[in-house]
Amino acid sequence: MPQTVPKVGFVSLGCPKALVDSERILTQLRAEGYLIAPRYADADLVVVNTCGFIDSAIDESLDAIGEALTENGRVIVTGCLGAKGDIVRQTHPQVLAVTGPHATEDVMRAVHAHLPQPHDPYTSLIPPQGVKLTPRHYAYLKIAEG
Repeated sequence: MPQTVPKVGFVSLGCPKALVDSERILTQLRAEGYLIAPRYADADLVVVNTCGFIDSAIDESLDAIGEALTENGRVIVTGCLGAKGDIVRQTHPQVLAVTGPHATEDVMRAVHAHLPQPHDPYTSLIPPQGVKLTPRHYAYLKIAEG
């Protein structure tokens, strides 16, 4: 049975610094085999890169998060607003994860937790079961160190 390729929606708000963060996240998503969905309805989850510089930007970011939650329901928030305390979680407690700016690795960890990375046998270097040194019918289970 063919595996469906996971799709991530993306909303990028804010200044050129936030745009660079968005580009890095999108590049990493594509490098790992995720597709970028153009509409909420086509996405398996949505990443919203927020701005939190001035009150109107905070309002715009919170509105964008709310829209993504309404339209898709599975949202990861990153960016400057994510770094401003618990404002995102207080306003939208149902978001999957919240990170601050310049947090590509944290965003990718959240994506992996909620939408596992697709395995492509032609490009993935590690098989899904990992590298085994024992025969297929045999494996060790480590229960202690030393």
